[in-house]
Amino acid sequence: QVQLVESGGGLVQAGGSLRLSCAASGRSLDSYDMGWFRQAPGKEREFVASISWRGVTSFYVDSVKGRFTISRDKAKNTVYLQMNSLKPEDTAVYYCNFDPHRESMVLPWGLGTQVTVSA
Repeated sequence: QVQLVESGGGLVQAGGSLRLSCAASGRSLDSYDMGWFRQAPGKEREFVASISWRGVTSFYVDSVKGRFTISRDKAKNTVYLQMNSLKPEDTAVYYCNFDPHRESMVLPWGLGTQVTVSA
């Protein structure tokens, strides 16, 4: 059974950086476009960024464009999200899954990793 495990979150001051990782077990992610999502307290989970299965093309929502970078390591079956210039509004639990714009399936959601940005 596939399992997604997100890690790398933490508490950081505004302007700081974090690198999130999403490791998958039980299934290869090689052939799938992947995405990062986040859910802030009291809000619905939202799409943040995606990367093509080849790792060539990426997409970001406007609120993170220029600050976040998504990447993948197929050998490690892992997807990353480098987050720079963090803002308090980036505070959320971050998750990874298939890119909903490109893939029809949804994997079981992991527990996510908490990112808290203090002002």
